[in-house]
Amino acid sequence: MPRTPAGPVRPGPDAHAALRPATTRIDAGFWQARRETNARVSLPQGPGLLESAGNLHNLRLAAGTAEDEFQGAYPFVDTDVYKWLEAAAWQLADGGATELAAEVDRIVSLVAAAQQPDGYLNTWFQLVKGGERYQDLRWGHELYCAGHLIQAAVAHHRTTGRSELLDVAVRFADHIDSVFGPPGSGRPIDGIDGHPEVETALVELYRETGERRYLDLAGYFVDRHGHGLLGGEAYCQDRVPVREATNVEGHAVRQLYLLAAAADLATETGEPELRAANERLWQAMTTTKTHITGGLGAHHDQEDFGDPYELPNERAYCETCAAIASVQWSWRLALLTGQARYSDLIERTLYNGFLAGVSLDGERWLYVNPLQVRDGHTDPGGDQSARRTRWFRCACCPPNVMRLLASLEHYLATSDDDGLQIHQYVDGDYAAEGVTVRCETDYPWHGTVALTVEETPADRPWTLSLRIPQWCREYRVRCGDETYDSPVADGWTRLTRTWSPGDRVVLELGLEPRLSAADPRVDAVRGCVAIERGPLVYCLEQADHPGGGLDDVVVDTTRPLAVKHRPDLLGGVTTVVAAGRRRHLTDAGWWPYATAGDSPAADGEPVELTAVPYYAWANREDGSMRVWLPTS
Repeated sequence: MPRTPAGPVRPGPDAHAALRPATTRIDAGFWQARRETNARVSLPQGPGLLESAGNLHNLRLAAGTAEDEFQGAYPFVDTDVYKWLEAAAWQLADGGATELAAEVDRIVSLVAAAQQPDGYLNTWFQLVKGGERYQDLRWGHELYCAGHLIQAAVAHHRTTGRSELLDVAVRFADHIDSVFGPPGSGRPIDGIDGHPEVETALVELYRETGERRYLDLAGYFVDRHGHGLLGGEAYCQDRVPVREATNVEGHAVRQLYLLAAAADLATETGEPELRAANERLWQAMTTTKTHITGGLGAHHDQEDFGDPYELPNERAYCETCAAIASVQWSWRLALLTGQARYSDLIERTLYNGFLAGVSLDGERWLYVNPLQVRDGHTDPGGDQSARRTRWFRCACCPPNVMRLLASLEHYLATSDDDGLQIHQYVDGDYAAEGVTVRCETDYPWHGTVALTVEETPADRPWTLSLRIPQWCREYRVRCGDETYDSPVADGWTRLTRTWSPGDRVVLELGLEPRLSAADPRVDAVRGCVAIERGPLVYCLEQADHPGGGLDDVVVDTTRPLAVKHRPDLLGGVTTVVAAGRRRHLTDAGWWPYATAGDSPAADGEPVELTAVPYYAWANREDGSMRVWLPTS
């Protein structure tokens, strides 16, 4: 039997949630391989990297057990520790990680020792700013740091039952509640943090402790965004209140963390206006500001969304943390509404925009995830590099990836009074309310998903709901030897019956490769296509196309696409092979523009194009890459 659910989002007993997280265990297949790398390679390296970067040293300084100077360039370096602790806590739910548990205990002790008697904790302000507090809410990130501490504490408590870190978080939350509040509350500061995060953490602390003050405090912070407390800037989510907003804007991660909290509040309170704002803003984001990979963020400058349909390729920011925030927000909306479209975006983001952020070996990372790297690319290095990096000065992304992979089982299935809903297809078990279903699949490489009922009530019917992905054009459902006439409604196909142990359902999803085109308002890719197969977006890499770069390549859309599985390539992938041409680009002289129709490019010679999954790019030698391909 799968274990009791323990995940980052747990709606309260009186929540207005259409669905609740079910229990899932992944034990084989695509995602288990990536989670195993996370557990075996990425997570164990965390303490050493946090030590070498100075994060743990700063905690010892704050505790008075070390000497020397503060290390790090940012006031939010503590969050790298907290995100690693959260990731490690979710990993401890798998059991058997003795060394990891010891590291968690050691670092939890460091955190507790650094906390001040009144509950405050931030090593930057304790050490660099001489104890000055809440004087720079726009840039200081004090509440942002508190939010990640709270989330780590909730994870640690849910997976181990221990309260050492939760006690630290509660003291900090009580301190914040004594300081912040609206005019007339008697509290000294009416303010918000420039980087939302504490809001959703406070909701989860309410869910864990039952203390209503934390939910009310989260609601206060969400409500005060957009009222000019930080100068009215979109970058800080302070230009317009959430309930009045019509499109996502500003810093992508800040926007999505704020909206995740708004979704949590709508779930707990049932407020229709807040729910409507969430649904409206999600729709606006997906239709006008989301890359085909699920990536978010058009601008390197201020890491923000940009304008509607402003979706560049080589200058796309698509921060890994923004992909993670998108998953977090969409999952909360899936629980709130029960609609499958939110899990459609989760699937696209997980397999593409998120997974590209970590190398196949689990040791190197991408902060930004462009959709094109040109021939002769000059890499800026540092956090904005298009080459994988061991760690970053602003190391928010690596431990963020670790915590999502470690908690991934939480985002796969739900239950309600009618039965079990399967949102994502993985090898393993799904369980809820006396029901257990075993899944066997080689998804995403093959479209067969075999489901076997292992436990079920004998005296009542229930509904097994299967998400039919938005990209899927052909599917078939078989129960036993019979094909089941199973229409799709709101993204779900629902099978209702009184089940018996051993009953078997086979879902066949068509995985024919396809060429996708963008809305014509996306100027950056007009006249281009992208290759997709199932949930995977594909790209070309220079490593597969010797003899030149990719700037002169065009794809022939009149020729069929072919599929070839390559167990020898990139850990084992299915490639898509397309016909194309490598154009002969002639010298245009000193001026690269010509009268339309007098193109200096001839047709060029035929070339076979090999496309690999986007998540696996940048794992070989450096070179050019592109997702969107000009057509011949």
